[in-house]
Order: sequence, then C-alpha cells, then structure tokens
Amino acid sequence: MLRMRRKYVNLRAGALLGPAFVAAIAYVDPGNVAANITAGAKYGYLLVWVLVVANGIAVMVQYQSAKLGVVTGRTLPQTLGDRLPGKSRLAFWAQAEVVAGATDIAEVIGGAVALHLLFGLPLPLGGAIVGVISIALLTTANRRRQRQFETIIVGLLAVIVVGFLAGLVVSPPDAGGVLGGMVPRLDGAETVLLAASMLGATVMPHAIYLHSSLVVDRHGAPTTPHRIRKLLSATKVDVWVALVLAGIVNIALLVLAATSLYGHPGTESIEGAHDAVRDALGPVVAGAFAVGLLASGIASTSVGSYAGGAIMAGMLRKQFPMIVRRAVTLIPALIILAAGIDPTTALIVSQVVLSFGIPFAIIPLRRYTSDRALMGQFVDGPWLRWASVAAVVAVVVLNVALIGLTVTGSG
Repeated sequence: MLRMRRKYVNLRAGALLGPAFVAAIAYVDPGNVAANITAGAKYGYLLVWVLVVANGIAVMVQYQSAKLGVVTGRTLPQTLGDRLPGKSRLAFWAQAEVVAGATDIAEVIGGAVALHLLFGLPLPLGGAIVGVISIALLTTANRRRQRQFETIIVGLLAVIVVGFLAGLVVSPPDAGGVLGGMVPRLDGAETVLLAASMLGATVMPHAIYLHSSLVVDRHGAPTTPHRIRKLLSATKVDVWVALVLAGIVNIALLVLAATSLYGHPGTESIEGAHDAVRDALGPVVAGAFAVGLLASGIASTSVGSYAGGAIMAGMLRKQFPMIVRRAVTLIPALIILAAGIDPTTALIVSQVVLSFGIPFAIIPLRRYTSDRALMGQFVDGPWLRWASVAAVVAVVVLNVALIGLTVTGSG
C-alpha cells in the first residue's frame, strides 16, 4: 500500500512538470546553433565557459519567472503592465516586441536552412513551410489544450537532443580541451561579439516573459501556501531538468564544432558546418544534425509566437490571435531569406539583438521576486538576490563592451 501511494504521489508530481520544457525550447533554437558552431569552429573550446555561465543564469531566471507566476497568479508581462505608467509601458512593450521579432526571424531562418539541407528547397519556400507548420502547431497552444502543446514540444525537444548529440557519439571530445574552455577568458573583439551572441542565444528574454505565462496557464491562480510550496517544489525540478538538458545540447554543439570542425574552411555558416560534419563524420550524422535543426526551428518559432502573444496580452491588455500574429511576424524573416542575406550572419545578429533585451527582462524580474509585499513568505532569499545582481551586472557589462566595440569599429 505504501509503495502504491508513493507511486501515486510521484505520478501526481510528474503531472506538474512541463512548462519549463516549453521554455527550454528557446534555449536550443537555430540562433544557438549558429552562435555555438561559429564559436567552436573558430576558437575551439575557448568559449565553453560562456555557455556554462549563461546556462547558470538561465536556470536562475527561469525559476524566478515561474516562481512569480506560481506565487502571484500574474505573468511577468502582466506585472509590468500593472506597474508601469502609460508611456513607459508602451516603450517597454516595444523593446520586448523587437526582441520577440528577432527571435521569430532566427527560428524561421533556421528551419528554412534545415529544409534546404535536407531537401534542397529554396530558402524562402522553406521559411514559408516552417511558418505554416508553426501555425498548425499553435492551434494547440491554449489553456484547454496546453498539455497537448507541451507534449508536442517535448517530442520535438527529444528530436533536437538526438540530432545535435549524435556527432559526439561518433567523435568524442577532448576532455582536457573542454576543461580548459571552462577558464573565463576572451581573445579579441570578435570573441566579445560571439560571447554576446551566445549569451543572447542562451538567456532568452522572450522565454523569461513566457515562463510565468506558462505556469499561470497550467496551474491557474494560487490558492493556499501549501499548494504554492508544492508547485514551487515541482517547478524547481522542472526547471533544473529542462534547462540542464538544454545546456548540455548547447555545450555539445560548441564542443562538436571544436572537435570536428576547428580549422575547417567554410564553417562560418551553418551550411558549411553541415558539409564539414558530413565530410568528417558521415552522412548519417549530418542528416541527424539537419533534422535536429528543423525540429529546433519549428518548435522554437511556435514557442516564440506564444511568448509574443503573452507579452502583448500582459503589457497592452489586448489579445491578438497567435495564429494571425505568427502570419504577420513571418514576413520579415521571408524578406531576409528572399533578399539573399547570409542566413548564419542574420542568425548571429539576431542573437546579439536578444542579448540587449536581457537586462530589460531580468532587472524587473529580480525586483519583483525580491519584493516582500508582492511575494510574501515566498520572497527570494539572500543568496538568490545576490546571484541575480551578479547576473545583471555580467549581462550589462558584456553589452556595454559590445556597444563600445561596435562604435569604435573594433568588432
């Protein structure tokens, strides 16, 4: 009887998991592929430490976002909308939408590149196909069918994990090189740009806004302190498992490039990296990589549209059908693809744009989760408050350095 009861309790606890896995899709999107492969192919294991630090920040801020939603029953965009005056609220919404737009561009471009690699489709056609598939997927993204949406996204995440880790099975990394890459250091202006791109690809502002919305949609408004504690315990597990998995995938991408592509010509682009993987590791691994990239593009563009809808609903208090929104935000990505702009360059630039949006998400999040009047007995403890301050400082310093390099022309 005791064993059956424990099994029942474990099943119920497992049923509370899921939102973090949807948010984690943002951390394994095509922008990550471009930034991490470029970093590994050009600089070997040098920037592994950036991904480790970024993933640590991601675990912390995604938990804080989910915690805000669980405790208050309000999303981060709603809380911002409630507390910001009119003009400030509009300005804040505008920058959040720019960030979401940069995300949309990256996801569609990545999916289009994958379809080109797999089937030779023209990039604009591939982008349109990714957009149509994501629209179909978004039909499951509502409160009544959220678990169905989560199940589909988790399935795509599994494909991404297999696709991007397959190369390491065939070509294991150098353990000494990986450990050496854990030592924080940079090597010139371009590594600062890459570090900012990797940070923007790993700590995703739209995922921070989104996570609080996911838990509110899944769990509803808080009821009793006992239930809140139970949900927070499940949320910690959810976040740790999902984000550590995403972190492993990101590090694997960089390590794969450092192990198999370092010094190879043409690896500055995803297409070139795919060709190099095929030459070095064979067509099966290259095919798995392309399938993982396709799953990444489809899943992440759907999650990005979900996030954009949550941002608008919270800050402007206006609902806009996600399917219509997806159709509208698809246009800039298709224009870029049709204009012949290098897809990998567009992906990396989009991640730099994302890095500039991170402080706007994590600074107010830290403030709200440290506010006892808002969070009550569930306010952040001292260690989490100090850790979040350190994260804010690190992000701001990196972005200031990036601005300086850009202005002086050193990048």
